[in-house]
Amino acid sequence: MKHVEKKELFIYVAVAYGVTFLMGILMWYGNSKNLDLGMFANAQMFYPASGVMLAVLFTRKNDVLIPRVFYVFFICVTVLFAVLAVLSIWNPYAMIDAGNGYVLPVWSWVSQLLLIGSGIVGWIILLATKKEKRRAYGLCWNNGASSWFCIFLFLALYMIRTVISVLCSGEWAVFGVIAANPNTWILLAALPVNFFLLYAAFLGEEYGWRYYLQPLMQRKFGVRGGVLLLGVVWGIWHLPIDLFYYTQNSQLLMILAQQITCITLGIFFAYAYRKTGNIWVPVALHFLNNNLIPIISGNHSASVLENQLVTWSELLVSLVLNGLVFGVFLFAKPFRSGENTEILQ
Repeated sequence: MKHVEKKELFIYVAVAYGVTFLMGILMWYGNSKNLDLGMFANAQMFYPASGVMLAVLFTRKNDVLIPRVFYVFFICVTVLFAVLAVLSIWNPYAMIDAGNGYVLPVWSWVSQLLLIGSGIVGWIILLATKKEKRRAYGLCWNNGASSWFCIFLFLALYMIRTVISVLCSGEWAVFGVIAANPNTWILLAALPVNFFLLYAAFLGEEYGWRYYLQPLMQRKFGVRGGVLLLGVVWGIWHLPIDLFYYTQNSQLLMILAQQITCITLGIFFAYAYRKTGNIWVPVALHFLNNNLIPIISGNHSASVLENQLVTWSELLVSLVLNGLVFGVFLFAKPFRSGENTEILQ
């Protein structure tokens, strides 16, 4: 069993981190040429889950409960994203005629189409998969009351953090501007629909971090220590995006900001997963965290995540707020209820 676990971990790390940092070399090149790296950012989100799925398929060939069709489909989507990311560097200025005089960047259009298409097909495959297979590999929705509680609690905490942050900046008038924009309410109303269309990328991360790596880290480093260390390695995994996509002028501060975010949010995501045993909860939380940013910032575009400028004062505020709002959950009951020793339960 130990041999199998080590082999699974090796495959997981090779895919989740090895592919990420190899693609990071191409991101460095694309960044030096001022190319759009959005395809790389989308592709990277799929690597952790694909690492888990490849590890399972290679080491547990005789397990009849493996949801093989879904696993193979997800891995194929990941490979396609990676290939398209490389092609977006090879031919960065490809355009598509959308009709009526509109011309769209090919890679932006293809990326969204692939995200939505893979999401729809993925749901069909999952629903066609026997429940015992989904349950055996953590793909079932369960503990409904606790799951919804964690989702609504996260939304409340997210908004509290946002309000405090804006008030501390003295720019409270921005709330009126955002509220007066009808697009704000349209995007908010569309969040549930968008989740069902775009969930695959967020499952791509959380199936790797929370479902696979969290139990392993907690078994080796303790319930709390494992979660804190997971936040650190999750932050390190973001390095290519931090250096070449999220910012152009404050790389060191962005790396530190990413560590703060991954450690503190990772604590709450781990809390929610331990409380519910439902991987779809951290998937939903991750989706909400990323997709609320364009809404609350007033910049209703995914480009709000690109080319950010981070300051030391913002870093300090982030540390204090995220620590108080999310980090305190490290002392919540689910982290006092004994060791989590199961991996791929």
